[in-house]
Amino acid sequence: MAHESVLSEIIQKSALRPRLPTWREMNWDTSPEAEAVLFKLWRETPAWRKLEMMESLNQGARQLALMGLRQRFPGASPEELQRRLASILLGEALASRVYGPLPT
Repeated sequence: MAHESVLSEIIQKSALRPRLPTWREMNWDTSPEAEAVLFKLWRETPAWRKLEMMESLNQGARQLALMGLRQRFPGASPEELQRRLASILLGEALASRVYGPLPT
């Protein structure tokens, strides 16, 4: 009985969440031939290179986030900007525990 109510709750919550798009929906303009080449190249790429690429993407995302923070808080010190970035990356609760509260 208890399992049924938990399952029912999970089903109800998942119905409220929007469905993520499929690969095909996100790449509707990519031909199957181009997709096959892309997948072949990705499979052949060594793991170290994939990690390198992901690190580059992460660095770019951090830089963009810092640029946005500088625009929103033009008078903020570099330390405050780093603290605000921590809130974005870690969530406010964890960032507060690790780095202390945001300056007011």
